[in-house]
Amino acid sequence: MLDQIFSELGAWNWMAFGFVLLALEILIPGVFLLWIGIAAILTGVVSLQLWYWEMWAWQAQVLLFLVLSLISAYICHRFGGSKKARSDQPLLNQRGAQLLGRTATLTEPISNGRGRIQLGDTLWRVSGPDLPAGARVKVAGVAESDLELVVEPVETR
Repeated sequence: MLDQIFSELGAWNWMAFGFVLLALEILIPGVFLLWIGIAAILTGVVSLQLWYWEMWAWQAQVLLFLVLSLISAYICHRFGGSKKARSDQPLLNQRGAQLLGRTATLTEPISNGRGRIQLGDTLWRVSGPDLPAGARVKVAGVAESDLELVVEPVETR
């Protein structure tokens, strides 16, 4: 029964399936349906040429579709936009990382490992060794949450 259904579908159904996938790519952008749709259309084109060939059963068509899908996905990944563009400001959205190495004066003392500094117009929570207010500190790192800076005292000479 399944064999009869697939044999009645014909080569044009591969193309219709491919165009449906391309239309879905427009509605649901993500670039992955594009390559599968192209593979379906190519399977339909090959099916038009080989339709009356005895070995061209639905199993061979599905196998060709899967192979073409993998090949087209590989081509997309290899030659498509998979390369990351270099930015002239790599730390643009990493505010804490931009502050590494800067020095500041503690506005609130660090007690129990927590305090505050002001850098620019922003008051930052900091963690580090206990220090009094007014001590000079250097930003040595950024906490995992990116909302707290790790500081160390600046050695005065």
